[in-house]
Amino acid sequence: MLAADAVLLGFVRALRAAGVDASSERLSAFLRAVAALRPGVRADVYWAGRATLCGGHDDLERYERVFAAYFGGSGAGAGRVARTAPPPRLRLGARAAPTGPRTPGEGEPPGPPVAALASPAEVLRHRDFASLDPAERDQLRRLLAVFALRGQARRSARRRPARRGEVDPRRTVRELLRRGGEPARLRRHARVRQPRRVVLLVDVSGSMAPYADALLRFAHAAVRAGRTEVFTIGTRLTRVTRELSHRDPDLAMAAVAAAVPDWRGGTRLGELVRAFLDRWGRRGMARGAIVVLLSDGWERGDPELLGQQMRRLHALAHQVVWANPRKARPGYAPLAAGMAAALPSVDAFVEGHSLAALERLAAVVRGGQTGAVRVKGADGA
Repeated sequence: MLAADAVLLGFVRALRAAGVDASSERLSAFLRAVAALRPGVRADVYWAGRATLCGGHDDLERYERVFAAYFGGSGAGAGRVARTAPPPRLRLGARAAPTGPRTPGEGEPPGPPVAALASPAEVLRHRDFASLDPAERDQLRRLLAVFALRGQARRSARRRPARRGEVDPRRTVRELLRRGGEPARLRRHARVRQPRRVVLLVDVSGSMAPYADALLRFAHAAVRAGRTEVFTIGTRLTRVTRELSHRDPDLAMAAVAAAVPDWRGGTRLGELVRAFLDRWGRRGMARGAIVVLLSDGWERGDPELLGQQMRRLHALAHQVVWANPRKARPGYAPLAAGMAAALPSVDAFVEGHSLAALERLAAVVRGGQTGAVRVKGADGA
């Protein structure tokens, strides 16, 4: 695969993580459009993607934010690009290759060779959060800010008018009465589909310190997308959904820092999962939801207690997902007592160490299984 193709594919993955329905057909159209224009010119890539990857008005705002975060620049600058002609010489890559001589009649020199393009954002997607320097962390925060995490859709009890579906007797009768008993078209309705609730339990203990900031920013983006509850776990259970509802990520993180009393402490996963189930889960928060634990699985308490509570959680939730940042390390095996006790009650066991891993986690939560390890449930199902 050419370097430019990898950059563009990474950009499309970031769009999908932000909630843009960039299908395979749209991706193919995007690559063809870029090839027909100038792959090395940022403006051409911008307009090619905007024309092929966006399917509605809601996608346009997400596209602006992802493009600005992925290729650099501010969101406000990206918004101005949508209304006016882009700067003609603003380049896509972080390293510009030498351009050829200007040909007569052209107002702009050709872009750099396709193979010379390299986006630092694409490299950053696969870097472990613990190994990032301050500049890379700043760029990571911009990319995490455009994430969107939604649970897989389910049919609710509510119905709405539709062209196809079951006959709606009330609306059909009302239409007949309105027409004085004359034959009328049958009115139909269909079940409303809405995303399942997502519950995130984010480990903020000492062993998770290199990952906590990135995972909480991921949780902030999930809360902004809606129908997501977030708790921190360490030595205490703290609900931080309200703190993460701030629009500004930095304000949200400051609010969480003030609300959470057990940063970088120990880990009592079994007791805290029990506390969550006793106070929140049995009242309906976990029932039918997708529960995601973001933790390395280190447990200072009784592993058997964690196993028991995970079985309770598995019986209530629609799906239990565990994202472990240490799973990506070579030779990793879930031998820690807490992780080994919890794993039989986990439906999907995934990595959580990088931006690409969080994108795969988002795909699992939406109903796909990209990069997930399926685990046999505690009930044998």
